[in-house]
Amino acid sequence: MAENTEQQTAADTGETQTVVLEQGRGGIMGVKAGMTTVFDENGASLACTVIDLKPNKITQVRTKDKDGYLGIQVGMLEKKDKNLTKSQKGHFKTSGGQGFHVVREFRLPDGAKLDGFAPGKTLVADFIKNGDLVDVTATSKGKGFSGVVKRYHFGGANASHGTSLTHRHGGSIGNRADPGKVFKNKKMAGHMGVEKITIQNVKVIHVDSKKQILLVHGSVPGPKSGVVTIRRAVKAMG
Repeated sequence: MAENTEQQTAADTGETQTVVLEQGRGGIMGVKAGMTTVFDENGASLACTVIDLKPNKITQVRTKDKDGYLGIQVGMLEKKDKNLTKSQKGHFKTSGGQGFHVVREFRLPDGAKLDGFAPGKTLVADFIKNGDLVDVTATSKGKGFSGVVKRYHFGGANASHGTSLTHRHGGSIGNRADPGKVFKNKKMAGHMGVEKITIQNVKVIHVDSKKQILLVHGSVPGPKSGVVTIRRAVKAMG
């Protein structure tokens, strides 16, 4: 990540320190804090995931002339200076010198206006309202080395008629001497989880900009303290 000394930070310009990414699908990051239960106006019980919207600091503004596309690079969860590499220190210098554990980019459509966005400013979640639909992206929990029954929901072998110690086995995996190999993508036991997963059309139950708390209906991939990215639902936008 190269150092960019041309961009001015929000502190240098004296501008407002918070900004809303409303163009395109918007975007903000948060941390999964757990789950809770809320009741709607009809008294129905709703299981909700609580997302803590940690400060999202802009670290770089991508422009068409320099980068070939429009976008906003955002950092979250501050990282100690002693744990940064030299290249990271140079990159984060333009946004105030503070490093981050998580860095993401939000692409913007061609023609989007970048006025008001500057390194050092903080994104807020005002682009979504109660009742909106969003797409939530996170990394799923790691399940370790899993068998085919858990990993791919195989039915397993019969539990009778002489079946012995093979109830959850995958069965035959190959053919005869021709082709004499196991085909690629054959469903077998292996590592499960730790994958990027997006849940679409998740309903926003409540958003609190002051407390930086977001409640969405249903579950969200990943463990507690996992990083979650929230954007407007692409299907709802047409």
